[in-house]
Amino acid sequence: MHVPDGFINAPVSAAAGVVAAGAVAVSLRGARRELDERTAPLAGLVAAFIFAVQMLNFPVAAGTSGHLLGGALAAILVGPYTGVLCVSVVLLMQGVLFADGGLTALGVNITDMAITTTVVAYLLFRGLVKVLPRKRRSITVASFVAALVSVPAAAVVFTLIYAIGGTTDVSIGKVATAMIGVHVLIGIGEAVITALTVGAVVAVRPDLVHGARGLTAPLKLKVGGDLVDAPAAPAAAPAPVAVAARSHRKIWITGLITSLVLAGFVSFYASANPDGLEKVAHDKGIDSKTEKHASADSPLADYGVKDITDARLSGGLAGVIGVGVTVVAGSAIFWALRRRRTSDAASTEVTADRTTV
Repeated sequence: MHVPDGFINAPVSAAAGVVAAGAVAVSLRGARRELDERTAPLAGLVAAFIFAVQMLNFPVAAGTSGHLLGGALAAILVGPYTGVLCVSVVLLMQGVLFADGGLTALGVNITDMAITTTVVAYLLFRGLVKVLPRKRRSITVASFVAALVSVPAAAVVFTLIYAIGGTTDVSIGKVATAMIGVHVLIGIGEAVITALTVGAVVAVRPDLVHGARGLTAPLKLKVGGDLVDAPAAPAAAPAPVAVAARSHRKIWITGLITSLVLAGFVSFYASANPDGLEKVAHDKGIDSKTEKHASADSPLADYGVKDITDARLSGGLAGVIGVGVTVVAGSAIFWALRRRRTSDAASTEVTADRTTV
C-alpha cells in the first residue's frame, strides 16, 4: 500500500507530513517508557523483520497480491509508540533506498501504514485481551483479529486522504469499494502472519512481548469459602544488564537470521502481481498522474542491485542489504531512546536527592 508521488496533491501531502511528524515526535517520547534492557535491542529487529516480510507479496485474488503492513505486529511485540517508529523506519528506508513509496508522499504513507494500523490494531488488541481468558492463546487470537481489522482500516484512511487531495477525477465510491474489498483479503494474510509470529514469540519468551505483559492471572487462595488474592511475593532484584543481554541474545540472533533468509532467499518466490493499491490505482485510473520517484536511480531501486544481471542474486542481495540497514538504523534509534530514558531517570533521582537534602 505504498503511495507513490503524484497520487495526492502537494497541500494534502504536506498536511499529512505535519501529522506524521507530530505522531513521530509523540512516539519518540512514548517509546522511552516502553523500551527497557529487554525490548530496546528487539525493537530494531522488529523493524528489520517487517522490512523482510514486506518483500513477500502473497496472492489474494486474480492478478492481485498483498504484503504485510506490520503495524499490528510491531505494536503488540514492542508497544504502540515504538511500533509507530518501527514501521516509520521501514518506510523511510524503503522510500530513500529502494524507491518504494514516494518521498513527497512519505507523510501519507506514515499516516496510513504506520499510525493508522498501529493505533487501530493496538486499541482493538487491548480491548480483546481484557475480555478474553488470561491465556497465551488469547494473545494469539487477539493479534489475529487486530491485524485483520487494521488493514482495511488503512484502506479507509487512504480513501479519505484521496477524497481530499486526489489528483485524478475518480469516483470516491468506486475507490472505496475496490480498496476496502481487496484489503479485507490482504488483511487475512496480515492476520495469519501476525498471529503466527506473536504466538511463536509468546510461546518461548512471553516476557519480551509488550502485549503479553500481565498475562499471568494472580494466584487465588480460598479463605473462609471465599477466593482472595494471595500475598504478593517479595520483589526480586533487577537482573544485571549483562544477564538481560544474554537472555535475549538467542532470540535476537534467530530473528535476524530469519529476516535475512526471508529477504535474501524466500523473497525471490514472492508473487509478482501488483499489490492491492497498485491494482486498484491501475484499474480505476488513479495512477495516471504518477510522478517519477526521486530515488529511481538509486543503486537499490525496485529491490535489485544495479549492474547485477542475475535476478535471484540481485534481489537477494538487495534484501539482505535492506535488512542490515534497517536493523542498524532502528537499533541506533531505539538504543538512543533507551539511553535517554536512563539519563532522564538518573537526573530525576539526583534532583530528588538534592531537594531532600
